[in-house]
Amino acid sequence: MELGMIGLGRMGGNMAERLKRGGHTVVGYDRDPKISDVSSLEELAERLTAPRAIWVMVPAGKPTDEIIHRLGEVLSPGDLVVDGGNSHYVDDQRHGEELKAKSIGFVDAGVSGGVWGLQNGYALMVGGSEGDVKRMMPVFETLKPEGEYGFVHAGPIGAGHFAKMVHNGIEYGMMQAFAEGWELLEASDLVTDVPAAFLSWQKGTVIRSWLLDLLNDSLADDPHLDKLKGFAQDSGEGRWTVQAAVDLGVPLPAITASLFARFASRQDDSPAMKMIAALRQQFGGHAVETAKGADSPGADVEPPAV
Repeated sequence: MELGMIGLGRMGGNMAERLKRGGHTVVGYDRDPKISDVSSLEELAERLTAPRAIWVMVPAGKPTDEIIHRLGEVLSPGDLVVDGGNSHYVDDQRHGEELKAKSIGFVDAGVSGGVWGLQNGYALMVGGSEGDVKRMMPVFETLKPEGEYGFVHAGPIGAGHFAKMVHNGIEYGMMQAFAEGWELLEASDLVTDVPAAFLSWQKGTVIRSWLLDLLNDSLADDPHLDKLKGFAQDSGEGRWTVQAAVDLGVPLPAITASLFARFASRQDDSPAMKMIAALRQQFGGHAVETAKGADSPGADVEPPAV
């Protein structure tokens, strides 16, 4: 396929590269002229053959609102927009209606894979009409991991980002459990080699996972996480997950507690939050705060685009 990609940061740039390697033609637009193929959205539309397909990878909220609105002005009936950022599903529904009024299609795509997606593929959770999703399947097939899994047409517009929101809420809870277990082992005088204990769980146990693999990578580099400060941001999706649970009357005690734990990390230096920070840096390249006097393990890491 021929695809326009708006936002060529860590995620968008890697996705564009994976698509090119898969044989697709990608025309990229970014506010940084050094990495952009075109100088404006108008030029991007001119470079693409109608009916056009454009993938948006910019921060959720106002930046996405502005891009979607501008695309409604420069695109034509029959074109299609995919929002692959971390937008709120309620915003998707509003964007879909805005573009529908101009006969432009819209698909929301929750994307997971972080900095490893270029190599391993991206898990995709999409929402939209059958026709619009089918039209984008060549792109989805290239972006997703090889094999049977890694893609779902979750439902109508908004369903993709709703599924991704719940995914991130589960991620919060899993990371918190690993972090609390690490803090307890560190506090004990009985266990003398905490990194080795975690390594022993990497094979054959019911908690083996990619997160555990990344945790072990972090401990191999910094066995006591002395280089990190116990401070962890939240992407916003954890808050949306808890709010959706309140709206639907669904109890989420573990996910809610993990979100509140991140809030607590901003008040004092929390040992468990050092592990949360380490895991977020491992899978997403997220910026971290270093402990006073420590060499920075991620000083050259820019904040993720989404």
